[in-house]
Formats: sequence, structure tokens, C-alpha cells
Amino acid sequence: MMFLFRRGPARVTPADAHQRTRGEGAVLLDVRELAEWTAGHAPGAVHAPLSALLAGSGLPPAAQGRPLVVICRSGHRSQRAARILTDRGAEAVDVKGGMNAWAAAGLPVVDGRGSSGSIA
Repeated sequence: MMFLFRRGPARVTPADAHQRTRGEGAVLLDVRELAEWTAGHAPGAVHAPLSALLAGSGLPPAAQGRPLVVICRSGHRSQRAARILTDRGAEAVDVKGGMNAWAAAGLPVVDGRGSSGSIA
């Protein structure tokens, strides 16, 4: 008999992430720091910095009790955050390649004023 061992939460592509957060009711949770978030994030994303999650902060109300698609700049912090959140009982996956891959896939990025944003 073969046993499959998962190293942690699943990883999804930016296209999958967009689909899950547009049509399937998941929340895109951006775990980058405030300056990165302000420079550019996905429209409709919810901000919860990894530093706050590591310090024991709970999720923002908009993300509580919902499936989470976790994103950062490159995919490293989001993997860590997804693991923390699944350990706390949340349903979470992370985005391979982060916001860099999101933007490269042609998906929308806005800044803190709702204008076209950039990935910091």
C-alpha cells in the first residue's frame, strides 16, 4: 500500500487563485507588509501581514470562516502563512509565484487609491 505525504497546504496557480476568489467564494489573503500592499495588490484582496499572523493576530473579519487563497510577493511567505492558518483550522492554499506571477499572468493589480498598481 502506498501512502501519500503532503508537505503542507496545496499550492495553486495565479489563474486558479483568480477563479477561486471570483467564482468559488474564497478570499484572496495578501500577507505582504503594508508598503508592499499599498504599492499594488489584487482588487478585492484582504490584507493580513505575515508578521501579524506570526504574532498571533486573528484574521480580518472579511476572511474569517471562508476558504483562503494566500498570496505574497514570490510565494515564500504565503506558503508559511498557509501552513500557520491550516494549523489553526482554516482551509488555506497558497499561490505559486505570488504577486509577481499574478501580475505576469495579466491579472489586475491596484494601488492603495484603486489606480493601476505595481509589485513592490
